Amino acid sequence: MSDNVAVEEQAPAPATVAIMDQRPGPEIAGESPLHHADLDSLAKQGKRQGGVHLRENKLLGHLTLRCNQSNSEQLAAVVRVLDVALPLQPLTSVEKGDVSIRWMSPDEWLIIVPGEKAFEVESRFRDEMEGHYSLVNSSGGSTVLELSGNNVVDMLKKSTPIDLHPKEFPVGKVVSTVFAKSTAIIRRTGDKRFELVIRRSFADYVWLWIQDASREYGLVVDA
Repeated sequence: MSDNVAVEEQAPAPATVAIMDQRPGPEIAGESPLHHADLDSLAKQGKRQGGVHLRENKLLGHLTLRCNQSNSEQLAAVVRVLDVALPLQPLTSVEKGDVSIRWMSPDEWLIIVPGEKAFEVESRFRDEMEGHYSLVNSSGGSTVLELSGNNVVDMLKKSTPIDLHPKEFPVGKVVSTVFAKSTAIIRRTGDKRFELVIRRSFADYVWLWIQDASREYGLVVDA
């Protein structure tokens, strides 16, 4: 009789991912990267006329998704979670309600949602998405600046080498590029309106730069 004993192979246990709600509870006041600048007070007390307007869209949820754009099941899962499809054309974006998605590379997208929804969205992705993908919640590491006004393009021309002519940079286009001596993800949201996603560590520098670059046009801080 053979001494060999058949060993029953067991299927590997399903992978588990620990996720946590990064948004502080009501007992902790959330502070944006520009909290120290007190933009709310500047909006109330500052000038109301100027060629450049700035607003910080603070404490939003920032989720970086990496997946295979050729995987129809993963694309369908995104629609189930966000109620909007990923933009698949390079340098484009989509927006529906309070959700916006920016194309970052052929397999990477930046999803921005209200801060209080970030954990819910992340949890739903874990439930809906299958296969090989990555989802990283980096909400605390960035902030969004909304820039608009009659001279916003003039100010941005001082700050980035990107061609901002409407034919080259139409509404909805997104680029990740140099901004002064930092970097920013720039999206055009209107003829004279842009959004900048900037890193927390460079927020103060970018804020000071925008003040200086807007000096000749007048800078208005909006609430």
